[in-house]
Amino acid sequence: MKIIKQAPVLILIAIFLISCKTSTNKENPTNNLEKNIEDKPNSEKRRMEIKFSCGENGISDYLDDGWKILKEESQEKICTWKSFPASKDCNMEKDKGCKITKPDKIGEEKIYLLEK
Repeated sequence: MKIIKQAPVLILIAIFLISCKTSTNKENPTNNLEKNIEDKPNSEKRRMEIKFSCGENGISDYLDDGWKILKEESQEKICTWKSFPASKDCNMEKDKGCKITKPDKIGEEKIYLLEK
């Protein structure tokens, strides 16, 4: 009868000993992980988006600094605006409601996605 009462305690002790034994054999995988981390130092890459418009072009400074172009887009953009009076009697200085503004020069805006 005493053996039957002690059986659950013996099973728990056996499970505890088996689990402790397997946890001590896990030293080799951690060494392999450390080696893989050392193989790829600074694997993070930085990205940046730059816009140049209306004839500006400073991308060569970034390319000389080690940046690479991933993506290049261009779109039309208004560079300057021109104002003129709506009628002959209009004084644009006094009456702002009679002033008409329209695009004067239209240029190109270039958008670069860079990675280093």
